[in-house]
Order: sequence, then C-alpha cells, then structure tokens
Amino acid sequence: MTEKTDSKKILVLLGSPRKKGNSTTLAQKIIEGADAAGATVETIYLHGQDIAACHACYGCLKPDNKSCVIDDDMQPIYQKLVEADAWVFASPVYWFTMSAQMKLCIDRCFALYNNNQEAFAGKRIAIAMSYADPDPFISGCANALRTFQDMFAYVGSNIVGMVYGSADKPGEIKSNQSLMQEAEALGQKLVKS
Repeated sequence: MTEKTDSKKILVLLGSPRKKGNSTTLAQKIIEGADAAGATVETIYLHGQDIAACHACYGCLKPDNKSCVIDDDMQPIYQKLVEADAWVFASPVYWFTMSAQMKLCIDRCFALYNNNQEAFAGKRIAIAMSYADPDPFISGCANALRTFQDMFAYVGSNIVGMVYGSADKPGEIKSNQSLMQEAEALGQKLVKS
C-alpha cells in the first residue's frame, strides 16, 4: 500500500499459515475498508517469523531492560506495534482457540506491556476469526474472542469490533457476502471513529 501523509497507521497481524485462508480473507476486507478510509496499512504474516515462546525469565521486568531479552523477529514487531494507531488480529481457530502463531505473538507482548504500557492505552483493535464448525462456541471461536476481550480490557485497549464466521475450505468465507461487508465496514470504523 502507498504511504499516505498524516494518515492513521494500521498494523495487521495474520496468524494463519495460509496466505489465502479464511481469517486472512476477512483481514483483507478490513484492510480494504481501512485503506478506503485513508489509512496506511502494514501486514505481517506471523507464520514463518522467528518468534520464540516466552522464556518466563522476567528479564523484561528488570529496570535496565527496555524490551524482551529474546532477540528474534518480535523486536521489529514491537516497534511497529508502538508506531501503529490501530491493530488488527486475524486468526483461524485451531484446537478451540487462536492459532499457535498468534498466541506466541500475544504471549510475547507481555514484555512490551511491562516496558511501555502507553503502547496499549487507548489503542484501537479489530479482531477477525474463522472456524470450521458452524457454531462459534463448539468450534472454540468464543474462547479466542474471550481471550482477546479479556486481554485488551486489561491493558486498556479498545476493541472497535470483531468479525468472525464459519468456513472449512481455504477462501470459502468469501461466499458470505454480508460478513465480507461487515469486515470492510469494520476497517472504515477502525480509522474513522
């Protein structure tokens, strides 16, 4: 996407290993809405990034540390999170919650919060989820959504909206036109409200 002066910056974190998967498709519609509203959007595919699990070393709590002590691909992601005005988290449901790729990234945000709580305060958030079972509760989507709700309430961020839907095969979610419209509207809302 082209750089726009004085536009809101949106960072999209994609937790699916499929670049054309259903949660990614939902995120793309959010991006289209944000782009149409004048935002500058950057997308990061978490799959393939070198993101280690949190070591529970609490190095991020030491006064002389300003970040996580693990030197991996989360370091540049931290900077992008800080610089963005809004974040989009998109993930498929894997085994009753978000994907491992997304969970690794979220767990590592512990260090960012410990060193820069202002990075989260008032941040605008959009969530996109896809799942195979027709029921969001049986599939585990409700578990993932609740995790996002609890986490962002704790850190003082504002979930602007959530879009989620059932689709089994890659790209199948495109056939749900009302959901596609809802996702695009969420992208505009993320920028304008």
